[in-house]
Amino acid sequence: MAELFIDATAQAELVRRGEVSPAELVEEAIARIEGLNPQINAVIATRFDKARAEAKRAAGPFEGVPYVLKDLTLTSADDPYAAGMSALKKAGYRAARDSYFVERMREAGFVLLGKASTPELGLPCTTEPVAWGPTRNPWDLSRSVGGSSGGSAAAVASGMVAIAHASDGGGSIRIPASACGVVGLRPSRGRVSQGPTANEVWHGLAVELAVTRTVRDTAAVLDIVSGRRTGDVYTAPAPERPFTREVGADPGRLRIGVLAEDPTGQTVVDRQHADAVQSAAATLAELGHQVAEGFPPALRDIPADAFIPCAAALTVAELDHYGKLIGRPLTEDDVEPGTWAIAELGRTIPATSYVAGLAGLRAAGAAIERWWADDDWDLLLTPTIPRALPPLGTLASTKENPIPAEGFAYATFTMPYNVSGQPAISLPLSQSAEGLPIGVQLVAAYGREDLLLRVAAQLEAAMPWADRLPPVRAAS
Repeated sequence: MAELFIDATAQAELVRRGEVSPAELVEEAIARIEGLNPQINAVIATRFDKARAEAKRAAGPFEGVPYVLKDLTLTSADDPYAAGMSALKKAGYRAARDSYFVERMREAGFVLLGKASTPELGLPCTTEPVAWGPTRNPWDLSRSVGGSSGGSAAAVASGMVAIAHASDGGGSIRIPASACGVVGLRPSRGRVSQGPTANEVWHGLAVELAVTRTVRDTAAVLDIVSGRRTGDVYTAPAPERPFTREVGADPGRLRIGVLAEDPTGQTVVDRQHADAVQSAAATLAELGHQVAEGFPPALRDIPADAFIPCAAALTVAELDHYGKLIGRPLTEDDVEPGTWAIAELGRTIPATSYVAGLAGLRAAGAAIERWWADDDWDLLLTPTIPRALPPLGTLASTKENPIPAEGFAYATFTMPYNVSGQPAISLPLSQSAEGLPIGVQLVAAYGREDLLLRVAAQLEAAMPWADRLPPVRAAS
């Protein structure tokens, strides 16, 4: 039997040494999901029989290591796909083929156990879809896990699996990673293909990767799934060497800027979250880096009037797409109030406003990037989220409050890098007085995941989190 809470890399090593079989790894993960999921509700569709069959023929460096796939954008052939929507769930829709991500994970030996929950279309900052019910945080079952990769983060944090696919269009990897105490890297735009089942998701704002327990697992998955595939609109520059070789490599003495407050002044950062940033800054200084207050001035000026038209218009297009998949147009009764409200706004957006909004986002992203390019900074250190996620129900869409305004605050420090396309990682470096994990974010220049991974591994060694486990978790 594999030791609980070891990472995917360690699980693969056990298989290579003959101490556990791929089938045994899969059976143990199935048992953990069956035991924990009734409390947490992270996995909303399972494929256990397929996984058992696939474990028998699994081959590759991660032979038999289980994972789950977020139920949004990427698909696995002939498995349920709902994107958090009741309409697709009721229609019994199943995907026609594997995404490239799923193909590459299979080629590496990973075994897919099921689908992780996501809010409807990935829009809310909490994973509480009407279709599946709320996902509960294993650190406090009354609290939100964030969104939109909330099911994935809860599954990893609780020990159901060591690794789970996740995606990020405004913070959807990093926000749940912070709330659940796991590692979440948002890679550079174009680093990981979304094809052939999707492409240029939200015009490059959204990216794919995973949430994990360790930096080395994040690096390993990035090696497996990165690289251009036919039809990709964006392609990040190829790394000089495998990302796994960056873990433990000397990053040199870096110039790191620190931002612990919202530069717009609109969101108050909880003192414990600000203190977590300062604690990480002090550790980085002790590690020999040049650490000082500093941040891109352009963070003060990201135009909401650019983001909103794009998001609203894209939501209309998504509803049209999913309506075609099930053979009828989607109506107000098919979706949650927030989704419909956003779509209704989108239907009023002229094409000129949409194009202008997209141009505004591109200009804002370029302005953010200049801080790294022109001012010679290497990394930016910030909170991942400004405060702990609230109780379940607070951020959920209702008819009375279809788009809770509080939800936008949680993307204060994450969304800018979806606009600029830069890589950013949330690391579970601190814990609140209430016992909740606190993530701290590092941001690098475009294409510099290598630098992020080197420094993330330094912090993992200096400020380890492996022994911090949630109250609700897998047990032997």
